[in-house]
Amino acid sequence: MGRFIDRQSERETLEREYCREEASFVVVYGRRRVGKTALINEFCKNKPALYYLATEESENQNRMAFRDMVADFLKTPLVSQASFERWDDLFALLAEAATPEERLVIVIDEFQYLGKANSAFPSIFQRIWDTMLGQRNVMVILCGSLVTLMGAQVLDYESPLYGRRTAQIHLRPLPFRFYGDFFEGKSRRELVEFYSVTGGVPKYIELFEDESDVYRAISRNVLNPDSFLFDEPTFLLQKEVSEIGSYFSIIKAIAAGNRKAGAIAGRLEVPQTHLSRYFKTLVSLDMIEREVPVTEKNPENSKKSLYRLKDNFLQFWFQFVQPGLSYLESGHGELVLDRLKKSFIDRHVAYVYEDVCRAELWDLSAQGIVPMFLEKVGRWWDAKDGEIDIVGLSEADSAIVFGECKFKNGPIGVDVLTVLEEKSRRVKWGDPDRAEHFVLFSIAGFSDALREVAEQRPNVLLFE
Repeated sequence: MGRFIDRQSERETLEREYCREEASFVVVYGRRRVGKTALINEFCKNKPALYYLATEESENQNRMAFRDMVADFLKTPLVSQASFERWDDLFALLAEAATPEERLVIVIDEFQYLGKANSAFPSIFQRIWDTMLGQRNVMVILCGSLVTLMGAQVLDYESPLYGRRTAQIHLRPLPFRFYGDFFEGKSRRELVEFYSVTGGVPKYIELFEDESDVYRAISRNVLNPDSFLFDEPTFLLQKEVSEIGSYFSIIKAIAAGNRKAGAIAGRLEVPQTHLSRYFKTLVSLDMIEREVPVTEKNPENSKKSLYRLKDNFLQFWFQFVQPGLSYLESGHGELVLDRLKKSFIDRHVAYVYEDVCRAELWDLSAQGIVPMFLEKVGRWWDAKDGEIDIVGLSEADSAIVFGECKFKNGPIGVDVLTVLEEKSRRVKWGDPDRAEHFVLFSIAGFSDALREVAEQRPNVLLFE
Protein backbone atom coordinates (compact mmCIF):
# COMPACT_ATOMS: atom_id res chain seq x y z
CA MET A 1 0.00 0.00 0.00
CA GLY A 2 2.04 2.94 -1.28
CA ARG A 3 -0.63 5.61 -0.79
CA PHE A 4 -1.12 7.70 2.30
CA ILE A 5 -4.81 8.51 2.69
CA ASP A 6 -6.50 11.02 5.03
CA ARG A 7 -5.01 11.97 8.44
CA GLN A 8 -5.39 15.58 7.29
CA SER A 9 -6.19 16.94 10.76
CA GLU A 10 -3.28 15.06 12.36
CA ARG A 11 -0.83 16.21 9.69
CA GLU A 12 -1.96 19.79 10.17
CA THR A 13 -1.36 19.46 13.92
CA LEU A 14 2.18 18.17 13.34
CA GLU A 15 2.98 20.91 10.82
CA ARG A 16 1.63 23.56 13.17
CA GLU A 17 3.85 22.25 15.96
CA TYR A 18 6.82 22.18 13.61
CA CYS A 19 6.29 25.88 12.85
CA ARG A 20 6.11 26.97 16.50
CA GLU A 21 8.64 29.55 17.57
CA GLU A 22 9.43 27.60 20.74
CA ALA A 23 10.38 23.95 21.12
CA SER A 24 7.47 21.54 20.71
CA PHE A 25 6.71 18.28 22.47
CA VAL A 26 4.11 16.09 20.75
CA VAL A 27 2.71 12.77 22.00
CA VAL A 28 1.24 10.39 19.40
CA TYR A 29 -0.47 7.28 20.71
CA GLY A 30 -3.04 4.70 19.66
CA ARG A 31 -3.60 0.99 19.22
CA ARG A 32 -1.19 -1.17 17.26
CA ARG A 33 -1.32 -1.14 13.45
CA VAL A 34 -3.42 2.04 13.34
CA GLY A 35 -0.83 3.93 11.28
CA LYS A 36 1.16 6.00 13.81
CA THR A 37 4.55 5.29 12.28
CA ALA A 38 3.25 5.89 8.74
CA LEU A 39 1.85 9.26 9.85
CA ILE A 40 5.15 10.29 11.44
CA ASN A 41 7.21 9.12 8.44
CA GLU A 42 4.95 11.06 6.11
CA PHE A 43 5.39 14.18 8.25
CA CYS A 44 9.17 13.79 8.49
CA LYS A 45 9.72 13.69 4.73
CA ASN A 46 12.19 16.40 3.66
CA LYS A 47 12.80 17.45 7.26
CA PRO A 48 15.98 16.92 9.34
CA ALA A 49 14.69 14.13 11.56
CA LEU A 50 16.12 11.38 13.70
CA TYR A 51 13.77 8.43 14.11
CA TYR A 52 14.48 5.86 16.82
CA LEU A 53 12.37 2.75 17.42
CA ALA A 54 12.73 1.57 21.02
CA THR A 55 12.68 -2.18 21.66
CA GLU A 56 11.87 -4.49 24.55
CA GLU A 57 15.57 -5.03 25.19
CA SER A 58 17.38 -3.68 28.24
CA GLU A 59 17.90 0.04 28.75
CA ASN A 60 21.60 -0.36 28.00
CA GLN A 61 20.90 -2.09 24.67
CA ASN A 62 18.47 0.68 23.73
CA ARG A 63 20.97 3.37 24.68
CA MET A 64 23.69 1.79 22.53
CA ALA A 65 21.30 1.49 19.58
CA PHE A 66 20.27 5.13 20.05
CA ARG A 67 23.96 6.10 20.19
CA ASP A 68 24.52 4.47 16.79
CA MET A 69 21.51 6.31 15.36
CA VAL A 70 22.88 9.62 16.67
CA ALA A 71 26.30 8.85 15.18
CA ASP A 72 24.77 8.15 11.76
CA PHE A 73 22.51 11.19 11.92
CA LEU A 74 25.32 13.57 12.90
CA LYS A 75 27.77 11.83 10.54
CA THR A 76 30.29 11.45 13.37
CA PRO A 77 31.43 7.79 13.42
CA LEU A 78 33.52 8.36 16.55
CA VAL A 79 30.33 8.74 18.57
CA SER A 80 29.43 5.10 17.91
CA GLN A 81 32.75 4.04 19.41
CA ALA A 82 32.27 5.99 22.63
CA SER A 83 30.69 4.63 25.78
CA PHE A 84 27.71 6.66 26.95
CA GLU A 85 26.55 5.88 30.46
CA ARG A 86 23.93 8.65 30.49
CA TRP A 87 21.14 9.52 28.07
CA ASP A 88 21.75 13.19 28.80
CA ASP A 89 25.07 13.17 26.93
CA LEU A 90 23.52 11.75 23.77
CA PHE A 91 20.67 14.23 23.77
CA ALA A 92 23.16 17.04 24.42
CA LEU A 93 24.80 16.20 21.08
CA LEU A 94 21.42 16.44 19.35
CA ALA A 95 20.55 19.69 21.11
CA GLU A 96 23.78 21.21 19.82
CA ALA A 97 22.89 20.08 16.28
CA ALA A 98 19.66 22.07 16.31
CA THR A 99 20.33 25.53 14.88
CA PRO A 100 18.07 28.61 14.83
CA GLU A 101 17.84 28.22 11.05
CA GLU A 102 16.99 24.52 10.91
CA ARG A 103 14.53 22.84 13.27
CA LEU A 104 15.43 19.30 14.33
CA VAL A 105 12.77 16.60 14.73
CA ILE A 106 13.53 13.84 17.25
CA VAL A 107 11.16 10.86 17.16
CA ILE A 108 11.16 8.11 19.77
CA ASP A 109 8.74 5.40 18.67
CA GLU A 110 7.43 2.81 21.16
CA PHE A 111 8.59 5.13 23.93
CA GLN A 112 6.85 3.02 26.55
CA TYR A 113 9.49 0.29 26.23
CA LEU A 114 12.15 2.64 27.62
CA GLY A 115 9.98 3.30 30.66
CA LYS A 116 9.34 -0.42 30.96
CA ALA A 117 13.08 -1.16 30.94
CA ASN A 118 13.76 1.59 33.49
CA SER A 119 10.84 3.01 35.46
CA ALA A 120 12.91 6.18 36.04
CA PHE A 121 13.23 6.93 32.33
CA PRO A 122 10.24 9.35 32.17
CA SER A 123 11.96 11.36 34.94
CA ILE A 124 15.26 11.22 33.04
CA PHE A 125 13.57 12.46 29.89
CA GLN A 126 11.81 15.20 31.86
CA ARG A 127 15.22 16.48 32.95
CA ILE A 128 16.55 16.26 29.39
CA TRP A 129 13.58 18.26 28.10
CA ASP A 130 13.66 20.87 30.87
CA THR A 131 17.40 21.49 30.77
CA MET A 132 18.27 20.94 27.09
CA LEU A 133 15.72 20.22 24.38
CA GLY A 134 13.04 22.62 25.63
CA GLN A 135 15.38 25.57 25.05
CA ARG A 136 16.46 24.62 21.53
CA ASN A 137 14.93 24.70 18.05
CA VAL A 138 13.67 21.16 18.45
CA MET A 139 10.46 19.19 17.92
CA VAL A 140 10.18 16.01 19.98
CA ILE A 141 7.64 13.33 19.07
CA LEU A 142 7.05 10.53 21.57
CA CYS A 143 5.02 7.73 20.01
CA GLY A 144 3.57 4.63 21.63
CA SER A 145 1.15 1.81 20.90
CA LEU A 146 0.61 0.50 24.44
CA VAL A 147 -2.08 2.93 25.50
CA THR A 148 -2.06 2.03 29.21
CA LEU A 149 1.71 2.45 29.51
CA MET A 150 1.75 5.66 27.48
CA GLY A 151 -0.86 7.03 29.85
CA ALA A 152 1.14 6.11 32.96
CA GLN A 153 4.50 7.29 31.59
CA VAL A 154 3.57 10.41 29.61
CA LEU A 155 -0.07 11.54 29.73
CA ASP A 156 -1.37 11.01 33.26
CA TYR A 157 -1.19 13.68 35.95
CA GLU A 158 1.19 11.53 38.03
CA SER A 159 3.73 11.26 35.17
CA PRO A 160 6.92 13.36 35.45
CA LEU A 161 6.28 14.43 31.83
CA TYR A 162 2.77 15.68 32.54
CA GLY A 163 2.36 19.29 31.42
CA ARG A 164 5.35 19.24 29.06
CA ARG A 165 3.52 18.29 25.89
CA THR A 166 2.44 21.05 23.54
CA ALA A 167 0.12 18.76 21.55
CA GLN A 168 -1.17 15.21 21.61
CA ILE A 169 -2.67 13.01 18.91
CA HIS A 170 -4.76 9.98 19.79
CA LEU A 171 -4.70 8.22 16.44
CA ARG A 172 -7.81 6.18 15.76
CA PRO A 173 -8.91 3.93 12.88
CA LEU A 174 -9.81 5.57 9.57
CA PRO A 175 -13.49 6.47 8.99
CA PHE A 176 -15.54 4.47 6.50
CA ARG A 177 -15.82 7.41 4.08
CA PHE A 178 -12.22 6.82 2.91
CA TYR A 179 -12.74 3.16 1.95
CA GLY A 180 -13.49 4.03 -1.67
CA ASP A 181 -9.93 5.37 -1.93
CA PHE A 182 -8.50 2.02 -0.88
CA PHE A 183 -10.93 -0.34 -2.63
CA GLU A 184 -11.38 1.32 -5.99
CA GLY A 185 -14.12 -0.13 -8.15
CA LYS A 186 -15.92 -1.79 -5.24
CA SER A 187 -19.65 -1.14 -4.69
CA ARG A 188 -20.92 0.51 -1.51
CA ARG A 189 -22.18 -2.88 -0.35
CA GLU A 190 -18.72 -4.38 -0.79
CA LEU A 191 -17.08 -1.44 0.96
CA VAL A 192 -19.28 -1.91 4.03
CA GLU A 193 -18.46 -5.64 4.05
CA PHE A 194 -14.71 -4.94 3.95
CA TYR A 195 -15.06 -2.25 6.62
CA SER A 196 -17.03 -4.61 8.85
CA VAL A 197 -13.91 -6.77 9.21
CA THR A 198 -10.99 -4.36 8.87
CA GLY A 199 -12.61 -1.55 10.88
CA GLY A 200 -10.47 1.27 9.52
CA VAL A 201 -7.13 -0.18 10.71
CA PRO A 202 -4.61 0.56 7.93
CA LYS A 203 -2.59 -2.63 8.39
CA TYR A 204 -5.73 -4.76 8.08
CA ILE A 205 -6.87 -2.76 5.04
CA GLU A 206 -3.50 -3.41 3.42
CA LEU A 207 -4.05 -7.17 3.70
CA PHE A 208 -7.56 -6.98 2.20
CA GLU A 209 -6.86 -4.40 -0.51
CA ASP A 210 -6.16 -6.68 -3.44
CA GLU A 211 -8.72 -9.38 -2.65
CA SER A 212 -11.63 -9.91 -5.06
CA ASP A 213 -14.31 -10.39 -2.39
CA VAL A 214 -14.62 -10.27 1.38
CA TYR A 215 -14.96 -14.04 1.89
CA ARG A 216 -11.76 -14.76 0.00
CA ALA A 217 -10.04 -12.04 2.04
CA ILE A 218 -11.32 -13.54 5.30
CA SER A 219 -10.29 -17.05 4.30
CA ARG A 220 -6.74 -16.05 3.37
CA ASN A 221 -6.02 -13.42 6.00
CA VAL A 222 -8.03 -14.34 9.10
CA LEU A 223 -9.00 -18.02 9.00
CA ASN A 224 -5.51 -19.03 7.89
CA PRO A 225 -3.47 -20.11 10.97
CA ASP A 226 -0.35 -18.67 9.30
CA SER A 227 -1.82 -15.16 9.12
CA PHE A 228 -1.03 -12.69 11.90
CA LEU A 229 -4.75 -11.81 12.11
CA PHE A 230 -5.54 -15.40 13.08
CA ASP A 231 -4.59 -14.69 16.71
CA GLU A 232 -4.58 -10.89 16.64
CA PRO A 233 -6.94 -10.30 19.63
CA THR A 234 -4.72 -12.38 21.91
CA PHE A 235 -1.67 -10.43 20.76
CA LEU A 236 -3.39 -7.07 21.31
CA LEU A 237 -4.55 -7.98 24.81
CA GLN A 238 -1.37 -9.59 26.08
CA LYS A 239 0.59 -6.46 25.19
CA GLU A 240 -1.76 -4.24 27.19
CA VAL A 241 -3.01 -6.19 30.22
CA SER A 242 -1.71 -8.77 32.66
CA GLU A 243 -4.89 -10.77 33.36
CA ILE A 244 -5.52 -11.61 29.73
CA GLY A 245 -7.94 -14.44 30.57
CA SER A 246 -10.38 -12.15 32.41
CA TYR A 247 -10.40 -9.54 29.65
CA PHE A 248 -10.73 -12.24 27.00
CA SER A 249 -13.77 -13.68 28.77
CA ILE A 250 -15.47 -10.27 29.06
CA ILE A 251 -14.99 -9.48 25.36
CA LYS A 252 -16.19 -12.95 24.42
CA ALA A 253 -19.32 -12.50 26.55
CA ILE A 254 -20.13 -9.13 24.94
CA ALA A 255 -19.57 -10.50 21.43
CA ALA A 256 -22.03 -13.31 22.23
CA GLY A 257 -24.74 -10.74 22.90
CA ASN A 258 -24.47 -10.20 26.66
CA ARG A 259 -24.51 -6.42 26.72
CA LYS A 260 -25.79 -5.54 30.20
CA ALA A 261 -23.23 -5.50 33.01
CA GLY A 262 -25.39 -7.93 34.99
CA ALA A 263 -25.62 -10.36 32.07
CA ILE A 264 -21.86 -10.23 31.51
CA ALA A 265 -21.23 -10.88 35.20
CA GLY A 266 -23.72 -13.76 35.10
CA ARG A 267 -22.01 -15.30 32.09
CA LEU A 268 -18.66 -15.10 33.90
CA GLU A 269 -20.16 -16.15 37.25
CA VAL A 270 -18.62 -13.21 39.13
CA PRO A 271 -20.15 -10.29 41.09
CA GLN A 272 -21.02 -7.33 38.88
CA THR A 273 -18.87 -4.99 41.01
CA HIS A 274 -15.87 -7.16 40.15
CA LEU A 275 -16.01 -6.02 36.50
CA SER A 276 -15.78 -2.24 36.89
CA ARG A 277 -12.00 -1.93 36.54
CA TYR A 278 -11.95 -4.30 33.56
CA PHE A 279 -14.62 -2.24 31.80
CA LYS A 280 -12.67 0.96 32.49
CA THR A 281 -9.48 -0.50 30.98
CA LEU A 282 -11.22 -1.88 27.89
CA VAL A 283 -12.93 1.49 27.31
CA SER A 284 -9.56 3.28 27.59
CA LEU A 285 -8.16 0.84 25.00
CA ASP A 286 -11.00 1.70 22.57
CA MET A 287 -12.02 -1.97 22.55
CA ILE A 288 -15.46 -1.53 24.10
CA GLU A 289 -17.79 1.38 24.80
CA ARG A 290 -20.61 2.01 27.22
CA GLU A 291 -23.76 3.02 25.38
CA VAL A 292 -26.97 4.60 26.69
CA PRO A 293 -30.11 5.75 24.83
CA VAL A 294 -29.27 9.06 23.18
CA THR A 295 -32.18 10.79 24.91
CA GLU A 296 -30.93 10.05 28.46
CA LYS A 297 -30.53 13.28 30.45
CA ASN A 298 -27.94 11.85 32.86
CA PRO A 299 -26.03 9.26 30.81
CA GLU A 300 -23.38 8.65 33.48
CA ASN A 301 -26.03 7.45 35.92
CA SER A 302 -28.34 5.73 33.45
CA LYS A 303 -29.54 2.26 34.38
CA LYS A 304 -30.18 1.49 30.72
CA SER A 305 -26.47 1.29 29.84
CA LEU A 306 -25.19 -1.46 27.56
CA TYR A 307 -21.67 -2.47 26.55
CA ARG A 308 -20.67 -3.14 22.97
CA LEU A 309 -17.47 -3.96 21.14
CA LYS A 310 -16.25 -0.78 19.50
CA ASP A 311 -13.70 -2.55 17.31
CA ASN A 312 -15.17 -4.17 14.16
CA PHE A 313 -12.42 -6.74 13.89
CA LEU A 314 -12.73 -7.85 17.52
CA GLN A 315 -16.50 -8.26 17.12
CA PHE A 316 -15.97 -10.26 13.94
CA TRP A 317 -13.21 -12.42 15.39
CA PHE A 318 -15.00 -13.33 18.61
CA GLN A 319 -18.26 -13.96 16.78
CA PHE A 320 -16.99 -16.11 13.92
CA VAL A 321 -13.33 -17.12 14.40
CA GLN A 322 -12.95 -17.89 18.09
CA PRO A 323 -15.75 -20.52 18.18
CA GLY A 324 -14.10 -22.36 15.28
CA LEU A 325 -10.44 -22.23 16.37
CA SER A 326 -10.16 -25.99 16.87
CA TYR A 327 -11.51 -26.66 13.36
CA LEU A 328 -9.18 -24.04 11.86
CA GLU A 329 -6.11 -25.41 13.62
CA SER A 330 -6.97 -28.93 12.46
CA GLY A 331 -7.23 -27.87 8.82
CA HIS A 332 -11.01 -27.50 8.43
CA GLY A 333 -11.13 -23.86 7.39
CA GLU A 334 -13.80 -24.46 4.74
CA LEU A 335 -16.26 -25.66 7.39
CA VAL A 336 -15.77 -22.47 9.43
CA LEU A 337 -16.05 -20.31 6.30
CA ASP A 338 -19.29 -22.01 5.22
CA ARG A 339 -20.86 -21.43 8.67
CA LEU A 340 -19.65 -17.84 8.62
CA LYS A 341 -21.26 -17.14 5.24
CA LYS A 342 -24.71 -18.13 6.54
CA SER A 343 -24.89 -15.35 9.14
CA PHE A 344 -22.11 -12.87 8.31
CA ILE A 345 -24.51 -10.29 6.87
CA ASP A 346 -27.38 -10.54 9.35
CA ARG A 347 -25.33 -10.98 12.52
CA HIS A 348 -22.44 -8.66 11.75
CA VAL A 349 -22.43 -6.49 8.62
CA ALA A 350 -25.95 -5.15 9.16
CA TYR A 351 -24.97 -3.82 12.59
CA VAL A 352 -21.75 -2.26 11.30
CA TYR A 353 -23.84 -0.59 8.60
CA GLU A 354 -25.78 1.15 11.37
CA ASP A 355 -22.52 2.64 12.66
CA VAL A 356 -21.68 3.81 9.14
CA CYS A 357 -25.06 5.50 8.81
CA ARG A 358 -24.82 7.18 12.20
CA ALA A 359 -21.47 8.67 11.16
CA GLU A 360 -22.99 9.81 7.86
CA LEU A 361 -25.81 11.61 9.66
CA TRP A 362 -23.20 13.96 11.16
CA ASP A 363 -21.89 14.63 7.63
CA LEU A 364 -25.40 15.22 6.28
CA SER A 365 -26.09 17.70 9.07
CA ALA A 366 -22.78 19.51 8.50
CA GLN A 367 -23.61 19.81 4.77
CA GLY A 368 -27.10 21.17 5.52
CA ILE A 369 -28.81 18.23 3.79
CA VAL A 370 -30.45 17.34 7.10
CA PRO A 371 -31.58 20.86 8.05
CA MET A 372 -30.67 21.07 11.72
CA PHE A 373 -27.65 21.52 13.98
CA LEU A 374 -27.25 18.17 15.71
CA GLU A 375 -25.81 18.00 19.20
CA LYS A 376 -26.17 14.25 19.71
CA VAL A 377 -26.45 11.20 17.46
CA GLY A 378 -26.91 7.69 18.76
CA ARG A 379 -29.34 4.83 19.25
CA TRP A 380 -32.55 4.79 21.24
CA TRP A 381 -34.13 1.85 22.99
CA ASP A 382 -36.58 1.02 25.72
CA ALA A 383 -37.41 -2.34 27.24
CA LYS A 384 -41.11 -2.01 26.37
CA ASP A 385 -41.08 0.20 23.28
CA GLY A 386 -38.35 -1.35 21.14
CA GLU A 387 -35.39 0.43 19.56
CA ILE A 388 -34.50 2.86 16.78
CA ASP A 389 -31.25 2.55 14.81
CA ILE A 390 -30.49 6.28 14.66
CA VAL A 391 -31.76 9.26 16.63
CA GLY A 392 -30.27 12.73 16.21
CA LEU A 393 -31.11 15.54 18.64
CA SER A 394 -31.04 19.30 18.19
CA GLU A 395 -32.08 21.28 21.22
CA ALA A 396 -31.00 24.46 19.45
CA ASP A 397 -33.55 23.88 16.66
CA SER A 398 -36.06 21.96 18.81
CA ALA A 399 -35.80 19.16 16.26
CA ILE A 400 -35.24 15.42 16.22
CA VAL A 401 -34.19 12.95 13.49
CA PHE A 402 -35.32 9.35 13.42
CA GLY A 403 -33.40 6.96 11.20
CA GLU A 404 -33.54 3.37 10.04
CA CYS A 405 -30.73 1.41 8.32
CA LYS A 406 -31.39 -1.63 6.12
CA PHE A 407 -28.67 -3.86 4.70
CA LYS A 408 -30.94 -6.05 2.57
CA ASN A 409 -30.78 -7.57 -0.90
CA GLY A 410 -33.83 -5.71 -2.21
CA PRO A 411 -35.33 -2.21 -2.03
CA ILE A 412 -37.23 -1.22 1.10
CA GLY A 413 -40.80 0.06 1.03
CA VAL A 414 -43.25 2.39 2.75
CA ASP A 415 -43.80 -0.14 5.54
CA VAL A 416 -40.33 0.63 6.94
CA LEU A 417 -41.19 4.32 7.19
CA THR A 418 -44.57 3.51 8.78
CA VAL A 419 -42.96 1.37 11.49
CA LEU A 420 -40.31 4.05 12.15
CA GLU A 421 -42.99 6.73 12.54
CA GLU A 422 -44.91 4.53 14.94
CA LYS A 423 -41.81 3.97 17.11
CA SER A 424 -40.94 7.68 17.00
CA ARG A 425 -44.13 8.50 18.91
CA ARG A 426 -42.80 6.57 21.90
CA VAL A 427 -39.66 8.69 22.18
CA LYS A 428 -40.15 11.24 24.93
CA TRP A 429 -37.85 14.17 24.22
CA GLY A 430 -38.12 17.90 23.64
CA ASP A 431 -41.22 20.04 23.14
CA PRO A 432 -44.56 18.59 22.03
CA ASP A 433 -44.30 20.65 18.85
CA ARG A 434 -40.77 19.52 18.03
CA ALA A 435 -39.81 19.32 14.35
CA GLU A 436 -39.41 15.71 13.22
CA HIS A 437 -37.40 14.35 10.29
CA PHE A 438 -37.20 10.76 9.10
CA VAL A 439 -34.04 9.48 7.43
CA LEU A 440 -33.89 6.06 5.76
CA PHE A 441 -30.65 4.41 4.65
CA SER A 442 -30.80 1.38 2.36
CA ILE A 443 -27.90 -0.44 0.76
CA ALA A 444 -30.24 -1.75 -2.01
CA GLY A 445 -32.39 1.32 -2.67
CA PHE A 446 -36.09 2.07 -2.21
CA SER A 447 -39.43 1.15 -3.75
CA ASP A 448 -41.12 3.59 -6.15
CA ALA A 449 -43.93 4.09 -3.64
CA LEU A 450 -41.50 5.15 -0.90
CA ARG A 451 -39.71 7.50 -3.32
CA GLU A 452 -43.07 9.14 -4.10
CA VAL A 453 -43.74 9.66 -0.39
CA ALA A 454 -40.30 11.27 0.05
CA GLU A 455 -40.95 13.61 -2.89
CA GLN A 456 -44.19 14.79 -1.30
CA ARG A 457 -42.83 15.11 2.25
CA PRO A 458 -39.77 17.36 2.85
CA ASN A 459 -39.21 15.77 6.26
CA VAL A 460 -38.55 12.31 4.73
CA LEU A 461 -35.06 11.80 3.33
CA LEU A 462 -33.74 8.71 1.52
CA PHE A 463 -30.07 7.76 1.15
CA GLU A 464 -28.66 4.78 -0.75
